[in-house]
Amino acid sequence: MHAADKPALILGDEILTHGQFQVLKDQVVAALQRDGIAPGDVIAVCAATSLAYVVTFMGCVQCGVVVAPLAPSSSAQDLAAMLANAQSKRLFTDAETLPRLPAPQTDLPRIALDDHPSVGSAWSSWLQTQQAPAPVTPQADWPFNLIYSSGTTGVPKGILQPFGMRWTQIERARDNGYGADTVCLNSTPLYSNTTLVSLIPTLALGGTVVLMKKFDARGYLELAQRHRVTHTMLVPVQYQRLMDFADFEAYDLSHFQAKFCTSAPFRAELKRDILRRWPGTLIEYYGMTEGGGRTELHCHAHPDKLHTVGRPAQGHDIRLIDEQGVQVPAGESGEVVGSSTAMMKGYYRMPEKTSEVEWFSPEGKRFIRTGDVGRFDADGFLILGDRKKDMIISGGFNVYPVDIESVLLQHPGVKECAVVGVSSRLWGETPVAYVVLRTDAVPIDAEALKAWTNAQVGKIQRLANVVVVESMPRSEIGKILKRELRDRHPALP
Repeated sequence: MHAADKPALILGDEILTHGQFQVLKDQVVAALQRDGIAPGDVIAVCAATSLAYVVTFMGCVQCGVVVAPLAPSSSAQDLAAMLANAQSKRLFTDAETLPRLPAPQTDLPRIALDDHPSVGSAWSSWLQTQQAPAPVTPQADWPFNLIYSSGTTGVPKGILQPFGMRWTQIERARDNGYGADTVCLNSTPLYSNTTLVSLIPTLALGGTVVLMKKFDARGYLELAQRHRVTHTMLVPVQYQRLMDFADFEAYDLSHFQAKFCTSAPFRAELKRDILRRWPGTLIEYYGMTEGGGRTELHCHAHPDKLHTVGRPAQGHDIRLIDEQGVQVPAGESGEVVGSSTAMMKGYYRMPEKTSEVEWFSPEGKRFIRTGDVGRFDADGFLILGDRKKDMIISGGFNVYPVDIESVLLQHPGVKECAVVGVSSRLWGETPVAYVVLRTDAVPIDAEALKAWTNAQVGKIQRLANVVVVESMPRSEIGKILKRELRDRHPALP
């Protein structure tokens, strides 16, 4: 088969060959240039997974326009904050996502990826232009995309990743067996960095990407078997659901060459089960969307190290520092900081937030702080301990307790609250709120309060449980002891 005739993208019954993909990308470039959108300008995409979404994203990449992929599951308030920060020139969306969006901004043209008339200009019409695409040669330090991560202040932060960072990921993928014969199954959302680190290299190296709109175990296994999938990137909760699936053994997964995992704590027992029952290698990545240092655990090569997240990747400098920012002696625990060629330029238009996560070594080298605490074993494998931050990782996504707490405190019946991450088999962790109620307010029970809160937060922020308590456990200086609250609550399904 000629390379141009090979499938580039598959979604359900829709297929785009590499030849068709390139034609459409050129049209996106020409349309952007016709509209006066130049390299370094930002466009936002907030939509369900579709071929048009990927084409638009990669068309922007081709001409140096920065893509800000926004999570449709975000609250309207957060979406408004992200759009304001990005100062995007266009918003690409769809009818499915439209109800989640903030009130229309007259100065932000909307383009309907699904051509739905209620959304805005039809994407297929927007593409039509007599203008030929002008060639653009992106540079390593040019901004590539903006990945938003909600901050502990409740203000979303745009992680500005440069082209050089993505190019490094493509080279890493080549080393891990990605190439023209790769068939990669992506079942995480397109706004997730987890998806992009496998989707972009697959397309760049001439392989085939199989997309899922929404993950479910049976659907995933059917696609893997049908398309003879060779590579995949999943988060731990997806691996858990697949390994728990009763008919797992009935599917032919013999074409798998490599499986990857990132985004959340990955239990050693689960890794062991995957190695035993699923063909192909298993590699765990530990790192941040912000970049910096990355570790790799080649589980199949080091079955005795499954309790770790591996060793620093080639060219990645990972160190441990104490509370004063001084490197700790060998064998001691400290905050994980990392430096490499794969590092964000910074948080977009938030220099003060950028400086908060930077650490400079005595020789002046820039590192990114993770907020995680870890130690190296005698063989140089990193063992993670507690996170310094209160962040909860639920289903592979970051959830910040303070964001949910700020909503709870708006309820007239709530005097005090604390949100913690409780162990969950399905989600890895899930948010649970402990609440002290006001005695002088209209009474409200725990279930009603949970429903009220969940109606106002993003999908991934929804509470699994609300526990009413008379008082919070506190330290001598009055700080709520969240660890104690976590330990009180039994694990959830």
